[in-house]
Amino acid sequence: MNARLLRLAERVLRIEAEGILALVPRLDARFLRAVELLHACRGRVIVTGMGKSGLIGRKIAATLASTGTPAYFLHPAEGIHGDIGMVARDDVVIALSNSGETDEVLAILPQLKRLGVSLILLTGTTGSALAKQSDVVLDVSVSEEACPMNLAPTSSTTAALALGDALAMALLELKGLRPEDYAALHPRGTLGWRALFKVADLMHTGLAVPRVVEDAPLEAVIREITDKRLGVTTVVDAAGRLVGIFTDGDLRRAHFREGGIQNLKARDCMSRSPKVITPDELAAKALSVMESFAITSLVIVDEAGRPAGVIHMHDILRAKIV
Repeated sequence: MNARLLRLAERVLRIEAEGILALVPRLDARFLRAVELLHACRGRVIVTGMGKSGLIGRKIAATLASTGTPAYFLHPAEGIHGDIGMVARDDVVIALSNSGETDEVLAILPQLKRLGVSLILLTGTTGSALAKQSDVVLDVSVSEEACPMNLAPTSSTTAALALGDALAMALLELKGLRPEDYAALHPRGTLGWRALFKVADLMHTGLAVPRVVEDAPLEAVIREITDKRLGVTTVVDAAGRLVGIFTDGDLRRAHFREGGIQNLKARDCMSRSPKVITPDELAAKALSVMESFAITSLVIVDEAGRPAGVIHMHDILRAKIV
């Protein structure tokens, strides 16, 4: 029985994946026209649909709203009992109906037409009554449902959801939504939290930046690392430009050099060409760089190449950017 259930689950996933991939060749001028209408919308995007299509419509509306396109979901049954009053002339409507014959959606069409709003339809039946009255028809038909009886909406709703995401991401690109814009729309979410912090918000600056000249003796290097408590110090030339970085690890490796460390200078043991980052980069990006190169600190330099700050992995972890 267990093996049979696993085979059934695999079949469902394969059919739904195939349903999504079948949409790729259909990305044509109609998709671009839909994006154009949505991007030019001066009001809000209203998404509507009944049953499972309505549930998918709610998610599409939420995705649009969270990525910078004002949108909300209108239940068509409530629409014919007064909620259609929420629709204004500058709005654009996205309707979902696999059959293209959903009575409740057809019932609100006359009012939509009177308002002159553009109608984008996601349907599995491009010759349907709804399709004939729509400005743009996007074909989300599937060869079969993943349901063993080919009845329950499964691959068809997955395909509609995926195309809705494609529309939302195309709009996101056109609007030039930045991570900080996304964060502003998700002020209490983890994704927004990660996007809010930049390197400049967390880095050590001024006298807190560890710094030694390249001919400094190791005693001075150790003192600077100890005093600034970052496990690292920047190394600069006579003009104050960054030429290297000296870490706790460099100090340990120096102990294994022949002849001892008494006469060594910072330049003898420092790591040259240290990893740097700009203050405008996201702190999450800084953490990713550190993890990629197995290091714990990054240096921020100014336009003249002088150390302007240091950000340590602990600074990012304390800000809960994980």
